[in-house]
Parts: sequence; C-alpha cells; structure tokens
Amino acid sequence: DYYMFIFVRNGSSTHWVDMTPYTLRPNTFYFSVPQQVQLKEKSNPLEGVILSFTDEFLNLDESRYLYSLPVITNPANGHEIALADADIAFIMDIMAKMQVEHNRQGHNWQNQMLLSYLRILLIHLSRLYTEQFLQHSQKEARKLLQRFKDHVNRRYTELHLVADYASLMHLSPGYLNEIVKKETGKTAINHIHDRILLEAKRSLFHTELSVKEIGWRLGFEDAAYFNRFFKRLCGQTPAAFRQSTREMYH
Repeated sequence: DYYMFIFVRNGSSTHWVDMTPYTLRPNTFYFSVPQQVQLKEKSNPLEGVILSFTDEFLNLDESRYLYSLPVITNPANGHEIALADADIAFIMDIMAKMQVEHNRQGHNWQNQMLLSYLRILLIHLSRLYTEQFLQHSQKEARKLLQRFKDHVNRRYTELHLVADYASLMHLSPGYLNEIVKKETGKTAINHIHDRILLEAKRSLFHTELSVKEIGWRLGFEDAAYFNRFFKRLCGQTPAAFRQSTREMYH
C-alpha cells in the first residue's frame, strides 16, 4: 500500500513484480506503485538507497500536483529507469539530502523539507520516464488514456464493457476505443480484460481462494463463464494456471 523507489548503486538481485521477473542492475532506478505484489527470488548483497512513502505523505502537497507526474501515475506500467552519469549524480545528491533531513530529530518543517526534496526527485524521474516510455505519445491522448485506465483500475470488478467506461467519461465507445488503440496498440476491451486477468492471476498465484470465489470477486456470477473467459485469454484453465505457475516458481 505504498510507493517504493530503489536506486541500485552496486550489486544485483532478482525479484518479481506481479508475474514479471526483474534482475536488478547497478546504476539503475526501480520503482513500484501501491497494490503491486513483489517477491524476492534471489537476495544478493546490494548497495543503494530505498525510499518509500504513502499516499498520506503525498497528500501533504495540497495542490495534488505530484499525483499527476508520470512516475506516480505510471501509465506505461514501467518499473525500471535507465540512468546516465549526470542522472546518477543528481539522484545521489537529492537522496543523500533526504536521508540527512529524515535523520534530523525535532526540527520544524521536516515533512515539508522532505516533500520539497521528493518533489524535485519525482519531477526529474518523470522527465526520464517520459523520455523512455512516453516520448511519442500526445499529451491530451495520454491524459484521456490515463483517465480510462484509472476508471478501469477502480471499477474492473463491476464494469466489464467499453460502453460502461465511455459513459463515465462522456465519450462514445468508438472514440474511446480509437484513442486507446492508437496510444497503446490494444483495444479498450483488451485493457479491461487484461486488468481482470491480471487480478485473477494475482489471486491464483498468491492466495488459496477457490476458482469460484475468485471469479465471483471479479464480477463473474457464473463460475463456468469465468473459466471460459480465463482459458480464452490465458490458454489454460484457472486451476491449470495456478498449478503450473507455482511449480515454475518453486
């Protein structure tokens, strides 16, 4: 339930974010947003800095500007940012200042100082994020896409149709689908189904809930329909997916 930013200076390690494995590399920045499941597969010595903060801390920024930054909204579902030498020096300096301020005891305006440093860090990382993930996207189309994805993330258990989300955004289903497909290469219904499928995989992989209960929590009143939906998108039944992924991981 918190944001986690990791600057890896030296060393390497392997971990999973949801169902995607990553091998940490030196002089690289990694980040995750709330509600992403992380597991360490290999834990090797690392040198670097870990910064974590909650929505409550971001809410200290009354303008809510920080919530609009790409590294926070994460529209491309990224996790890794490559750094040039100048970026490394800049990030090390800012994070060192944050660590000094965090270790101060009893100083006035400590949270505001930390928030100011965080603001600078997030803006710098968002520039890099935009260059590496969003360089070819148009600004307005990105905003619309992000609104759509925000709606999907909040309502995917109850709304399964493009028309439902188009209605929420006061758009026609055709126009919404056109923008989403242009920006991502996937149709709007693909995004909706992918979000449902991701949560289904998370539950199958990380919990002991029955397939029927998982389907019900995702808005499928008919367990058989949930099984058909999952198999059509994943190529195997939910039960087979649970067994195969756990065998692969362990």
